[in-house]
Amino acid sequence: MKKHLVSLCILLLFAVNVWAQGLSISGTIKDKSGETLPGAGVYLSGYKTATVTNMDGKFVLGNLKPGNYDVLVEMMGYLPYTKNVIIADKAVSMNIVLSENTIQLQEVVIKVDPNRERYIELFKEFFIGKSPNAKQSKLLNPQALRVDYDDKEKTLVVKSNEFLVIENKALGYRLKYMLQFFEYNYQTRIVYYSGLPNFEELKGSASKKKQWVKNRELAYYGSPQHFFKSLYQGKTKEEGFVINKLVKLDNSSRPSDSVIEAQISRLKKVLGGVIRMNSAESDSLTHWYKIKQMPKQISTLHRSDVLTDTLVKQQYSDLKTLNFKDDLYLIYTKERETNAYTNTSGHSINRPLDMPNYQISIVHLLEGPVHFYASGGIFQPKSFLFEGFWAFEKIADMVPMDYMPLPKK
Repeated sequence: MKKHLVSLCILLLFAVNVWAQGLSISGTIKDKSGETLPGAGVYLSGYKTATVTNMDGKFVLGNLKPGNYDVLVEMMGYLPYTKNVIIADKAVSMNIVLSENTIQLQEVVIKVDPNRERYIELFKEFFIGKSPNAKQSKLLNPQALRVDYDDKEKTLVVKSNEFLVIENKALGYRLKYMLQFFEYNYQTRIVYYSGLPNFEELKGSASKKKQWVKNRELAYYGSPQHFFKSLYQGKTKEEGFVINKLVKLDNSSRPSDSVIEAQISRLKKVLGGVIRMNSAESDSLTHWYKIKQMPKQISTLHRSDVLTDTLVKQQYSDLKTLNFKDDLYLIYTKERETNAYTNTSGHSINRPLDMPNYQISIVHLLEGPVHFYASGGIFQPKSFLFEGFWAFEKIADMVPMDYMPLPKK
């Protein structure tokens, strides 16, 4: 298959799974001197849940269900803070100490880069995306970004000591995003990023809110969150997903690396470092270099449907486990790819000639098994590498983990 842009989409983080009332996460926020901090923002990653500390630096996030949460804290003049919290059958209390956000002026001056604006535009393309929703989304504080290009490794790394604020006018959300990692490799064309988002509803007219409802449904259906939620329920086929396998086989037309290197070394010695045009030895050397570029493996699509009970096991009462060999070739049959996506996005996946232009994604399992919740949240999101449509849709196409589409008539 041809090379595609690949994204490690580490966006659908920890979710909850069992209905319960009265559970909460509470705590006190202080600085390193022990002074309490009133007015600090406290959020749950992936949700719209948020609160502010009172005059005593205390907070309560209530009405929660048992599950795995990431608590985020934001306070002017302090570094963003995050802590993972697991709620089982009782409330959780925590004490949080924030560190001051001190960036030395000298460091900023040294790292001034004439290519900064170009790097930021590239970051926004791979972070917010290029989808129709991305065109209506804006990063409000690009000055918070610190960019670093490594010319030797050909990698772009982006960091921030503040929450990034993204206004999404297509879905009606304002996101606060704690960027944990972003790296783009110019040689492999692979982008890795991870972070913790919190959602806030935008204010809008009745007509805008009506449009946001439609846009959110389009963003949700066919997404990883939708797939894993339906996989948990055993309803992938009813929800429009077809699961095939993409099996990688050794390329029988490509000799081993040792044979290739031996032939190249032999021909270089014969030529003595001098390339003679149209000579048999030069043509042979060119031939072996072309063979070296051949893929070591060839992907073959097995079109028989994969049964979900061969992929998923239930080892725990509140989450299921996914494990598989080869790659999953996921076809979402209820939405089609647009011509713009197929022809210009760089993400489009090869398909059989008789297959309609359904949305196709490929899931690479980097490290299994992987646990996931009933809400579609993934416990170890770094274990997956997405290719195709799921790699195309990014921050601008996210909905909260507790999002519920309207019942279909």
